[in-house]
Amino acid sequence: MTDPTTGSVDTDLLAEPRLVVEPGMAARVSAVAGPVLQGLGYRLVRIKISGEFGCTVQIMAERPDGSMQIDDCEAISRALSPVLDVADPIDRAYRLEISSPGIDRPLVRRSDFERYAGHLVKIEMAVAYQGRKRFRGTLGGVEGDAVHLHRDDTRAGEDADVVLVMEDIADARLVLTDELVAESMRRGKAAERELKQNLGLEPPPPPHARKSDPAKSNKPKPKSKPNKKNAPKNTKEHRLAAERLRRGEIDPTEGD
Repeated sequence: MTDPTTGSVDTDLLAEPRLVVEPGMAARVSAVAGPVLQGLGYRLVRIKISGEFGCTVQIMAERPDGSMQIDDCEAISRALSPVLDVADPIDRAYRLEISSPGIDRPLVRRSDFERYAGHLVKIEMAVAYQGRKRFRGTLGGVEGDAVHLHRDDTRAGEDADVVLVMEDIADARLVLTDELVAESMRRGKAAERELKQNLGLEPPPPPHARKSDPAKSNKPKPKSKPNKKNAPKNTKEHRLAAERLRRGEIDPTEGD
């Protein structure tokens, strides 16, 4: 079993409230599961109740740094199952499923919108904005209690840039792109390396090594333009000078 409290844990991120929450029965499960997860060092992401296999209660969770491993899911299941049995927030038999948020994850906290700025998202509003509830576009920065979005689904006469209040969002989810997959793999390797270092299975990084800023590292990297190098000099004058140097007619230590 892995221990999420091994090493440093950002207590502010751990206690950060969700801005996008579930209604109804899922809210009752959230009231029970949230404190248990936080006590274990995890954050509740989303609860989904479906009719699959009779009734399935899916609980998405993560470490404060956004990582999640199979051992974490097993540890949460063992700790949470007996608590849910006692609290009994579901009025029928159900199957409990603990999972990570996944690559195309939901965004439920302010830090989620900040961390994934620059990535493509789909947003569904609980409260309509300018007569519209569904938006898709590139996530911009967070300002106050709202998030900026540059839309790619505009129609004639609609604004491409909108500002959406986070508490009015019913669902926000990342769209799977090559940039998102690459970033997720990078973060997963970094989390695995840090875990091994905390467990003493891998030497710590050298003192001069710097940790990347997750808020910046999640942004898709702009495609670099090829550097325009000056064409190599290959005139007749240079070829003759090179030949004279080879024959020893020029002292290579001399200045120009």
